[in-house]
Amino acid sequence: MRLRMTLASRLLPLSEFAGRSMQWFDSPLLLVTRGYVAWQFLKSGWLKATDWETTRFLFEEEYYVPLVSPVVAALGGTFGELVFPVLLILGLLTRYAAAGLFVVNVVAVAAYSHVLLGEGFEAALGQHFLWGYLLLVVLVFGPGRLAVDGLMRVQRP
Repeated sequence: MRLRMTLASRLLPLSEFAGRSMQWFDSPLLLVTRGYVAWQFLKSGWLKATDWETTRFLFEEEYYVPLVSPVVAALGGTFGELVFPVLLILGLLTRYAAAGLFVVNVVAVAAYSHVLLGEGFEAALGQHFLWGYLLLVVLVFGPGRLAVDGLMRVQRP
């Protein structure tokens, strides 16, 4: 018992030092995470918006979004891929933006599952898992200090 206490009393300061040393990385890391995942969706949304005829065709013939018409699904997907990433990059309403993009990501996988779950598409599916994971990180840990949300929190009395 005494050996365990001695070992713990020596290791705890080392662990606390490592935590304090790395603390300044959290906000830049969250900023890069937000920017990376936002960019992936923003590119897709921009492509949908700039080639609307192809977007409509894909939602009518290739993607299977249940419960809504293909046009509504195309509009919703394009809106989500253009608005949520901008909010995410700014760090404004960050957790809502991350949750919104997480839903867009899940719907995209479900709508294209007949392809993504097929042989040879493991990397494409892996990208969606990575994006979902990164969005969950932002959802759980927030935007960090390098965000509009973070600035508003600091300036509030």
